[in-house]
Amino acid sequence: MPAIGKVFIIFGILFIIIGLAFMFGDKIPFLGKLPGDIYIKKERFSFYFPITTSILISIILTILFSIFRK
Repeated sequence: MPAIGKVFIIFGILFIIIGLAFMFGDKIPFLGKLPGDIYIKKERFSFYFPITTSILISIILTILFSIFRK
């Protein structure tokens, strides 16, 4: 059963990080507005796909997880 406790702690920390990202994400100036992010706006339609931002976040998380795994 101790493994379940560790899982709950990890999920709790992840939820806190995600919550903070939602609270303060709009205050980060470059996030979501990088070159390569696709934004199409027409009269009654808008489409936004942050591909470059997603790749950057993925790289940062990969580096962090590889550091903390050891």
